[in-house]
Amino acid sequence: MKLRVAVLGGGSWGTTVAALVARNAPVTLWARDAATVEEINREHTNHKYLPGHRLPEGVRATHDPGEAVERADVIVMGVPSQGFRAALQQVRDDIRPWVPVVSLTKGLELSTGFRMTQIVQELLPGHPVGVLSGPNLAREIMAGYAAASVIAMEDEIIVAELQQLFRSGLFRVYTNHDVIGCELGGVLKKIMAIAVGMGDGQGAGENTRAALITRGLAEMTRLGVALGGQPATFAGLAGLGDLVATCTSPQSRNHHVGVELGKGRHIDEITAEMFMVAEGVKSAPAVIALAEQHDIEMPIARDVFEVVSGLAPASQAFRGLLRMAAGAESEPG
Repeated sequence: MKLRVAVLGGGSWGTTVAALVARNAPVTLWARDAATVEEINREHTNHKYLPGHRLPEGVRATHDPGEAVERADVIVMGVPSQGFRAALQQVRDDIRPWVPVVSLTKGLELSTGFRMTQIVQELLPGHPVGVLSGPNLAREIMAGYAAASVIAMEDEIIVAELQQLFRSGLFRVYTNHDVIGCELGGVLKKIMAIAVGMGDGQGAGENTRAALITRGLAEMTRLGVALGGQPATFAGLAGLGDLVATCTSPQSRNHHVGVELGKGRHIDEITAEMFMVAEGVKSAPAVIALAEQHDIEMPIARDVFEVVSGLAPASQAFRGLLRMAAGAESEPG
């Protein structure tokens, strides 16, 4: 008997994951926009987020979140971080007991600093919770390019079943039990992508980009380990892999934000032009708050926070890298 899957969130990544899973199980996709729902059901496309790509007929969309989850055996959450809690609160009474919940969202809740799995644990105690994370650019996956991701969950039996559910064709899925590390890798790499983008926007060279990525990974690992993640996780797909893809791809929203900041534009002007969320901008204050709480030095992340908060110009964004280079050469490079 095939599992029934509900995906909440009709953006680019939520729709892509629904398309992947539809090859293995029936999928109901919830989207806020009624026109998007109608388009998916009638035309099998989501032109706003995935122009030029056709969705499998096994993806059925609905505008009713309760309808999406009420019979589901697996819940996949693909809504932005600042709307994650509200979306889950809206459907929690319709979700059957013990149904696993998998988060696709790479962000932190600003008001609490919570990871998305922490919100799930608070609102749905007793439900197995995990994350799907990795270097996954939605349009490349929809175009059929090879890619790999990580499904992380503490329960070994359930994570093995979910691995089979999400893997499809050239989309390979690995397993990990380090939920904290995998989730934080996806959050923190977005902030480093803004830093790299700011350098690219100012005409910095390949050496600068490589240095920012490498020292950014060191910052990610320090905070991730302090919060309970495993160091090896940050050297894998959910850490280094995701970081490289996001810092180098023109498809990356966070890198795009950084490039525009590097050109001297204001953050409000940049985000007003975007219809998709750049999670690094939203999560930066929460990341810095966690770093201060745990006494972790994150100079690159702090410079990004100051720029996106309007406290400093992007021209000063490399102070973090320079301070690190001047003060910590004794660390492994």
